[in-house]
Amino acid sequence: MRPTRADAARNYDLLVTAARQTFAEHGTDTSLEEIARRAGVGIGTLYRRFPNRTALLEAVYVEEIQSVCDRAYDFDRELPPFEALAAWLRSFLGYGLSKKTLAAELIEALGKDSAFFKVCKTNVQDAGELLLSKAKASGDVRTELELADIMRLVGGINMGRDIEPEQAMRLLDIVLCGLRPAAS
Repeated sequence: MRPTRADAARNYDLLVTAARQTFAEHGTDTSLEEIARRAGVGIGTLYRRFPNRTALLEAVYVEEIQSVCDRAYDFDRELPPFEALAAWLRSFLGYGLSKKTLAAELIEALGKDSAFFKVCKTNVQDAGELLLSKAKASGDVRTELELADIMRLVGGINMGRDIEPEQAMRLLDIVLCGLRPAAS
């Protein structure tokens, strides 16, 4: 396989950035022509990199998920165990609140059990498990908890229709209190 040319890599990054911004501002049904225009490239360049809307949505989603995972590792380096887990869960919830439409469209196109989503889920689980295991080891989190339990609770907050971000974060604070071991 040939290495990617510098201009092709730059165009890819420009297109993904423009798509992410445009989707955030106008929704995922924004025209591909608008995304190409915003990226400063022709529509043919967009289609060479992304043969259809789903491929572009996938690229944006992967970049966003990678950012969520990277934050877990950053928090792990910068914060004590419980604070790292809490900061990551806040970040994860904030991401989920802002990306409902993107995920929903990809689920419709690919199916929630697709290989694409399985890989994304594995990456998020690995990042979350790192933080949870360290918080358990420090005694800051109940030892019987599993990441799946916590993610189900956080996902439940995210499922609320028209939930205000402030209320979502208050609900997450309640979840975080429940992660702590019972006082002896």
